[in-house]
Formats: sequence, C-alpha cells, structure tokens
Amino acid sequence: MHEIKPEDSLIEYPCDFPIKVMGVMQESFAQTIVEVVMIHDPTFHAGKLEMRPSSKGNYLALTVTIRAIHREQLDNLYRDLSAHPMVKMVL
Repeated sequence: MHEIKPEDSLIEYPCDFPIKVMGVMQESFAQTIVEVVMIHDPTFHAGKLEMRPSSKGNYLALTVTIRAIHREQLDNLYRDLSAHPMVKMVL
C-alpha cells in the first residue's frame, strides 16, 4: 500500500471522521459494528451511531463517527470492518 506522509494528508488529525458501514438487516448487526469500532476508538458510543434501513428493509446502513487520531487507526478500522462477515460495504 502507498504510504502517505502526514504533511501530504488531506485529513487533519485529530478529527471527527464519519464512516458508512452497510450490511444485511439482522438484530445484532449494529451492536457488532459498535464493538468493532470501539476496539479502534474507545471513546466511541452509540450516540455517535446513525442507522438507516433500506427501503425494503433488507439492509441496514450505519454511519459511525469516530475520533480519528492518526492514519493508521483509520486504516486498521477500515480493514477490520471490511473483513467482518456481517459487513457488505464500507465507505
């Protein structure tokens, strides 16, 4: 993966950073995603979570807003979310 130097980053750390996570609608999806996010941002809480079901109710889109402190934290979180079997897409 191409390394981005801190001075070349478009993101100024620390900052609040929203991440969209989509998965199949199931009872434990939101709680599971919160648990994954908290590994990377212990300050995250459910009040920073927005949920939006798809029009037919088959999928659930979550927006989690984390406190990003550095690029490695974001990369690791994206990697963990993308690899999770309940997750269909991370934006």
